[in-house]
Amino acid sequence: MRRGRRSGCFTIVAVHSTARGPALGGCRLWHYEDSRAAVRDALRLSRAMTFKSAVAGLPLGGGKGVIMAPDPSVSGDRGWRVDALRDFGDSVESLGGSYVTAEDVGTSSRDMETISLSTSHVTGLSRRLGGSGDPSPWTALGVQAAIEVCCERVFGTPSLARRTIAISGLGNVGGRVATACAEAGATLLVSDIDPRKRALADSLSARWVEPGEALTAPVDVFAPCALGGLLDHETVLRLGAPIVAGAANNQLAGDEIAALLAQRGVLWAPDFVVNAGGIINISVELERNGYDPRRAGELVLGRGVEDHVLSVGVGLGPLAADEVLEGSDGRAHGDRSSVEISWRRRRRRPGPAQRARARGRGPRPPRDGSPRRRRR
Repeated sequence: MRRGRRSGCFTIVAVHSTARGPALGGCRLWHYEDSRAAVRDALRLSRAMTFKSAVAGLPLGGGKGVIMAPDPSVSGDRGWRVDALRDFGDSVESLGGSYVTAEDVGTSSRDMETISLSTSHVTGLSRRLGGSGDPSPWTALGVQAAIEVCCERVFGTPSLARRTIAISGLGNVGGRVATACAEAGATLLVSDIDPRKRALADSLSARWVEPGEALTAPVDVFAPCALGGLLDHETVLRLGAPIVAGAANNQLAGDEIAALLAQRGVLWAPDFVVNAGGIINISVELERNGYDPRRAGELVLGRGVEDHVLSVGVGLGPLAADEVLEGSDGRAHGDRSSVEISWRRRRRRPGPAQRARARGRGPRPPRDGSPRRRRR
């Protein structure tokens, strides 16, 4: 944790594990009540990134960066923003490559370019600069695949046609998830704290509800796609959906909530598996031959989120998922090959999206390699 010499704000980098490789995690620009809240957020998010990389079989560890905005409105000041990003870049550079940053809530690929002026340990640069660009389309693609896996488990079919899905949060990822689900034939209830997102809801013929209503609505799937910590001992009792699968990080207020969801008969897809499409895509940027969108598409769809939802299992909290990997020749902090052995042994049959792709349907990247949503 350092105070930036240009902006005067606190920049925080949390490195949870480098056992598998450099700790990769996004840079979050957010306003917190105090510095303790910012540090707690960075620590929890870095832990989630360790699980995400391990479950996805990536040669990466887990980390997270936070820029603590002194006021919610200051992030729009371009001068302050550039200074804060450069200060954060200094913090990343001081770690000598043990942490690699990327885009997260409150930051963009343009911001990554600014950070790169202070450090080379940055991913998610624009495609014109040789990077992978915005990871949110890939994250959203993985979320859609995970929702389909869960629907097959509960309803016997992966089809989203005539399913009712409540999506909380219409940001870069949530908005794309909503669009993909609508195109797949689902009926949507959507919410966001930003009333300007209502325009997207109208364009999708979705019903706009208050954030609290999305959680309690009697729907088939609840997809939390905003900030984490939403599911706790109280909110779980008010859940209206038999499935929870969304893009938000750290959805559980505590690991024990996974057991509480299971006791209520709610199928929860672990967030660190569901939203792994983005980091799988970014990992290709770090490969020896550089970023290839076609390879990213193959990893996200062909050997990515869907396989890992099936292999690690739904309803498992982080600690339980860790034990699954440890008990199957794959250590959560071990080498890449051992984790790959783990999920390959557990995959008994092709998943729903794999079968759909074999029939010429289902989500797949187009010829240019960028994500494409299902169209019916």
